[in-house]
Amino acid sequence: MIEKAYAKINLCLDVIRRREDGYHDLRMVMVPVNFYDLLTVEKSDKTSLTLNRSYIPVNEKNTVIKAIRLMQERYGITSEYACTLKKQIPTQAGLAGGSADAAAVIRVIDRMEGLHLSREELIDLGKQVGADVPFCIFNEPSLVEGIGDILTPISWDPDFMFLLVKPRAGVSTSAAFKALDFNDIVHPDCLKMVEALRSNDYEGIVGSLGNSLEKVSLEMVREIREIKEDLEYYGFDGVLMSGSGSTVFGITKSERLAREAGQIMRNKGYFTRTARPLR
Repeated sequence: MIEKAYAKINLCLDVIRRREDGYHDLRMVMVPVNFYDLLTVEKSDKTSLTLNRSYIPVNEKNTVIKAIRLMQERYGITSEYACTLKKQIPTQAGLAGGSADAAAVIRVIDRMEGLHLSREELIDLGKQVGADVPFCIFNEPSLVEGIGDILTPISWDPDFMFLLVKPRAGVSTSAAFKALDFNDIVHPDCLKMVEALRSNDYEGIVGSLGNSLEKVSLEMVREIREIKEDLEYYGFDGVLMSGSGSTVFGITKSERLAREAGQIMRNKGYFTRTARPLR
């Protein structure tokens, strides 16, 4: 069975507070984009994972294997699975590549084993693997709250696109959260972004872009700032870092701008990809 594992972009990310359990309460507006890893799953006599990226571990720490083991334990599944993953989404990029892969295998096993899991069961399962996994299971534009487990889908009709640009260096999500100073943090208005999306207010969307993690990640990877400045100079309507970085996206209605700027940034040695939001 073949499944697409879609990347996501954070149009708005507010880290509200650090919880006593070490997690963080979040409020985010996340959208899936038409850029994905490709996961193939077949039943086998042994669970395994084959990757086209040698630097990514294929042991029990991999999100795909972690999700499989969790489902086997929780639902008494005795089947084993041979998985092949064609990675396109870069790692430590703020695009939820690992979370998307875990979400894809959860969807596949749910179908293969005839579990018919409810939305609540899928969310609870996903959050055990990672904070972005519940969102990635459904691939719906959403307001995401709590520790990633409270999802409110958003209906919209987007008419714009993104240019994604990532430097070689990535950002560790845990390191970015650890470096947050709550005495000096930006809290963007994600509810304002929700309203802009629902009303298809392009200017409102651009004006509501914001990310609490951007400042600390800028200090970790200097190229993030340089990419932001370049995309602003080229004329994108809005520019923001996604997630904990290090990917920066530019938002525009001009396919020509996205294509031409993407070529310039590729020539500078950056990873680039044009993408459109999924409805």
